[in-house]
This record gives sequence, C-alpha cells and structure tokens, in this order.
Amino acid sequence: MEVKGTTLLCTLAGLMITFAGFSALLLFVRPAAGAKLSLLDRYLAKTVMTYVFVLTAGAILPVLLGLYEIQERWIWRGSALLFGLPMLSLQVTYPRRRRKVVGAGPPPPIRAVFVVLGSAVTLAMLGYVLAGLQNSAAAYITGLTLDFFTVQFGFLTALEIILQQPIEESGPQGSHQRAGSHS
Repeated sequence: MEVKGTTLLCTLAGLMITFAGFSALLLFVRPAAGAKLSLLDRYLAKTVMTYVFVLTAGAILPVLLGLYEIQERWIWRGSALLFGLPMLSLQVTYPRRRRKVVGAGPPPPIRAVFVVLGSAVTLAMLGYVLAGLQNSAAAYITGLTLDFFTVQFGFLTALEIILQQPIEESGPQGSHQRAGSHS
C-alpha cells in the first residue's frame, strides 16, 4: 500500500542524511586550521547527528509501516508517537544536557528556535495527528520538515559559535590561544 507523501518522505530522508554527512565534514574545519576540537565542538556535532538520525527515522517510518498494510490513520498515529515523543524529549531536554556537558546553556537564538519553536512544532504535530484530524499525513510531514529546519538553524548558529571560539593549537610547544577566523 502506497502511503501518502511517500516520495516527499523519501526525499526528506535523503536530504537529512546528506545534511548529516555535510555537518560531519565540517567537524574537520577547526582541526584543518591546526586546532583541537573543543568539548563544545564534539557535543554540538553529536547533538546534530542524533537529531538528524531521529528525523530520518521519522521520515522513513510511515513508509516502512505502510509495507505492512496497516490502515493509514494508524500509520500516522504510530509514526507520530514513535518519532514525536523521542524528538520532543530531545528538544525539551537540550538546555539541561548542554549545560551538563559544556557548563553553559544554549544562547537565546538556539533556545528560541531549536528548543522552543522545535518543541512547539513537534507538540502541535503530535496533538493534530493523535486527534485523528483530517490531513494527518500533511501535518506529520509538515512537522517533520519544520523540525528539520530548526535543526539546520541550530547547526548554522552552532557553527558560527564554533568559528568564533579561540583556537587551541596542538603542536610540540603545547597549547596556545589565538583568535578564531570567520568564514
């Protein structure tokens, strides 16, 4: 049984995996400049990868469930729960997890878009789909897409923060501080 939005969901999954690969490559920006990866660099990379893989799972889940010929309304409800609850958990716990690892909470733009807007989108999608309202497929895919955009925003903002950090050089003389470059 063909699930509504299959082509769009598969396209999103492909874009998400491409984005994950691209963001992983950017981890090499600081080391290529002769710097060590900071704790923040590693944490943000791990966070982006985690979010993108949850999003990718959310993109392929309805198509996968459709292979079992489950009624479409249950495909969307099941997918909303299996994707939405873990995503919402990641979104609302991000400030606490970040503070625990790097010692500081997220900057205001990250809190506003990545945490607050992302959580609101996921919660709205969950409520809409679980209520069984008309166009649940559209609501699910819209929520998934908007969550992907909040992750992209978070990544770009994090990249700017990383590029502003002083670079700790690694070399035979030990660590030295110098100003980071902006691209």
